[in-house]
Amino acid sequence: MQRWDSLAEVPSDWGSSVVTVGFFDGVHHGHRRVVRKAVELARERGAAAVVLTFSPHPSEVVRPGTHPALLTTPAHRAELMAELGVDAVLVLPFTVELSRLTPAEFVEQVLLERLHAAAVVVGENFRFGHKAAGTVAVLTELGAELGFDVEGLALAAPEEGEESRFSSTDVRRMVLSGDVETAALRLDRPHRVEGTVVHGAKRGRELGFPTANVDSPPHSAIPADGVYAGWLLTGEERLPAAISVGTNPQFEGEHRTVEAYALDRTDLDLYGRHVAVDFVARVRGQEKFSGIAELIERMNQDVAKARVLLAE
Repeated sequence: MQRWDSLAEVPSDWGSSVVTVGFFDGVHHGHRRVVRKAVELARERGAAAVVLTFSPHPSEVVRPGTHPALLTTPAHRAELMAELGVDAVLVLPFTVELSRLTPAEFVEQVLLERLHAAAVVVGENFRFGHKAAGTVAVLTELGAELGFDVEGLALAAPEEGEESRFSSTDVRRMVLSGDVETAALRLDRPHRVEGTVVHGAKRGRELGFPTANVDSPPHSAIPADGVYAGWLLTGEERLPAAISVGTNPQFEGEHRTVEAYALDRTDLDLYGRHVAVDFVARVRGQEKFSGIAELIERMNQDVAKARVLLAE
């Protein structure tokens, strides 16, 4: 799969495409339904299947300070799209200039001139263009005028019922409340937080539980404070882990951190490495204990419970 980070990176000889457009945060069940349809149409037409997504989130540019917490990084979104069989992902920088394009200008300059769209597949709630003036109906009219087909797809199949409709907002709410198990059902995988391992206070090591302190990108969707069972992915290994999220009130902490202890591993040196943490289940909420001895006892209990949850 090819990945482009600007229109200029699209090869000049790029052929006909079936394009699907959206931010696709989380790449949940509804998103995958749309992307799979685009791949299916591309195969039928002998064209390339292209996903057009954006970075940063459009609201960060249009209404600064209103951006949502993000479920996926652009790189992770591209990886998930590759698993669905797409041929290319264009992560288009969302700028003020792009936000000011009319629906017709967006179609002509992005979908046609660069991606040579023969068909466009979008979700039924798709909006685009300046002040979100473009709808599926507008896109369909432009397609009829400019020579490409349009399919607006429901985010759930009719036989699945209304309760099976999915939205990134719903998944985001689950993650932020700590309900990572239900979020995983919507995503069909654990929610992931990734970033670079940085130096912390090293209290975990002193207590016998050395942790990887993960510095995640701005606006990442971090689960509610507490302890979780999950996986620490280092690039070479996928390690069972107990994960702590919060301010560490036992030591009067002020900043929220994500720290992962790889079960039974005290030999890891991950500083400066990019890692990912997958959240499988919540063990408990954040607590403050009467002393260090009680804290260590609870940490041992947390590790034991995480081990059981991951085994299940």
